[in-house]
Amino acid sequence: MSTTHKTEKLSISLPGELARWVRGKVDSGSYSSNSEIIREGLRLLQDHDELKTKKLKALQDMVEESVNSGPGIPAEEVFARMEERNRQWKKKKA
Repeated sequence: MSTTHKTEKLSISLPGELARWVRGKVDSGSYSSNSEIIREGLRLLQDHDELKTKKLKALQDMVEESVNSGPGIPAEEVFARMEERNRQWKKKKA
């Protein structure tokens, strides 16, 4: 059983440089038509958008996990620890 994809004809405008690049890809045999190039580009854009959405969701999940993990450490304490580590590191280096 084959799946048919309904297509819709669109007219697009491209800057001259991109139009030449598209024609060059077709002329070189890399793609069979201008439409094939545009479809490939749109698929890549879809993949990019999906990846961006997944990364954002993962980041939101990490933030939520962090917020729900218990009380935080006051910034002053964190900076004091960092300064102490820096002093110890400099001491070792000397």
